[in-house]
Amino acid sequence: MELRNIAIIAHVDHGKTTLVDRLLAQSGAFRSNQRVAERAMDSNDLERERGITILAKVTSVPWGDARINIVDTPGHADFGGEVERILHMVDGAVLLVDAAEGPMPQTKFVVGKALKIGLRPIVVINKIDRPDERHTEVLNEIFDLFVALDANDEQLDFPVLYGSSKQGWMAGDPSGPQEDMAPLFDLVLKHVPAPKVEDGPFRLLATTIESDPYLGRVLTGRIASGSIKPNMNIKALARDGRVIEEGRASKVLAFRGLERVPIEQADAGDIVALAGLKTATVADTIVSPEVTAPISAQPIDPPTLSMTFRINDGPLAGQEGDKVQSRVIRERLIREAEGNVALRVTPSSDADTFEVAGRGELQLAVLIETMRREGFELTVGRPRVVMKRDEATGELLEPVEEVTIDVDEEYSGAVVQKLSERRAELADMRPSGGGRQRLIFKAPTRGLIGYHSELLSDTRGTGIMNRVFHAYAPYAGDIPARRTGVLISNGDGEAVAYALWNLEDRGPMFIHPGTRVYSGMIVGEHTRGNDLEVNVLKGKKLTNVRASGKDENVNLTPPVNMTLEKALAFITDDELVEVTPQSIRIRKALLDPHERKRAERSKASELSV
Repeated sequence: MELRNIAIIAHVDHGKTTLVDRLLAQSGAFRSNQRVAERAMDSNDLERERGITILAKVTSVPWGDARINIVDTPGHADFGGEVERILHMVDGAVLLVDAAEGPMPQTKFVVGKALKIGLRPIVVINKIDRPDERHTEVLNEIFDLFVALDANDEQLDFPVLYGSSKQGWMAGDPSGPQEDMAPLFDLVLKHVPAPKVEDGPFRLLATTIESDPYLGRVLTGRIASGSIKPNMNIKALARDGRVIEEGRASKVLAFRGLERVPIEQADAGDIVALAGLKTATVADTIVSPEVTAPISAQPIDPPTLSMTFRINDGPLAGQEGDKVQSRVIRERLIREAEGNVALRVTPSSDADTFEVAGRGELQLAVLIETMRREGFELTVGRPRVVMKRDEATGELLEPVEEVTIDVDEEYSGAVVQKLSERRAELADMRPSGGGRQRLIFKAPTRGLIGYHSELLSDTRGTGIMNRVFHAYAPYAGDIPARRTGVLISNGDGEAVAYALWNLEDRGPMFIHPGTRVYSGMIVGEHTRGNDLEVNVLKGKKLTNVRASGKDENVNLTPPVNMTLEKALAFITDDELVEVTPQSIRIRKALLDPHERKRAERSKASELSV
């Protein structure tokens, strides 16, 4: 059979996974009576809950005399490391763009990577059924984007299709015919070249990794040369040519629809998964025993944000989770870093603390959420940006992101003012249709930590923010931190409704009546700039004297629901988020009030010097 390898790339929420659903359905990959979940490729629980793709996945569909391997990629910038690796496994890309929103920051990021390695994308303008679609302007914006990214003449001569993944049709004209996905299949076969096959023995660059309870470590990649059969002797080479391990391919798996099927032989050009190796990881080359040179792997963009992961040493530690030791946390983080090349884990001077660096807050929050679902208890510190020094001048550099915000015109002033305070520079401002404006900023990553919730408040929930790493730039100066203090519990026990009711005028609370608290735990936000210790355990004094009037009812304002992302954005440098399988708590790093005062005094004396 003829073979084609393509990746579907797009900004988050532009319809990649829905498009793959329709391609699978129309190619006959499902039985007529088979029940298939919506967004079938998003198999991970977190992906289904959040409605985003986190892990790149491979599927395969037959069309006529050909077989098309399709890779569904993440659309969020934090998972860009997955996309960068995937693009080296394919020979073509389908670029999906929303007919109303047009090219967004992540579109620019992935298209730049695809053009750089010589891919010639097929452009699909999706969601043409939206009432606010503007396909002509969007097509012009895509062309301008290609020009700005130094596309060559061949890449600029891209074919275009219009359609609706949700309705299941594609056509060469925006008006239709609105029949099926056949025009896209046919265009892939015509426009995307067959895989380039090299002569020589078996070689495969591992692109993704996963753990299977029965097969162990499973590595996926495209075979660059030769062929492989089950039980064949293989070895893994590092990027520098060093032999990592030798072993046998216990299973060779090919992708057929949503299934992985064992096959007797896989040949050059095909995308397969191999089981049998125990140490090899992403970016290693799997080869026949006689091969000594690895396949060169592209370096991945560096992490821009880091967080401190440490054991949970609070009074309630070990009561909700079963994985609490630093050794277990360390093994889990190292295992994650093996499969996710955009993550970097380094031990710190304290044996119970680890520095985890990644692409953004969402990527690290997804890792924490995954760990807590696995039964881990840990505490994490405030996200910090990863700085670096200019080798030539010695100047301190910090990561800067390109931020695109779509907002109603009436709120644009508030957004510009807030981001200016956070050292952002307005690069572009233009109408995006329907009384909305698109604001593009160059902003330090430091200034964006915790900004998303402020944006939603300032724009009454209508603002949409997208961001992508732009470059390293000189340090922009100090950025004001949170202006309010916190309410700290001064005792251990269960919170009482009467005490919370009396504290309401001090600021919004984070806990319900009956919540277990301990000394040093943060129970609310103070309306003023200082921290305040409060007693949330104090009940109402009861007497045997009956009151003549009606007793006061305790009507509590509902507390602020602190999700993981909200908590990470809220805390300052001297605070931690305590994460367990059942709870998310916020606490001071130093639980003892006397130790906190000593730390404040020493910090004040350092600043005065």
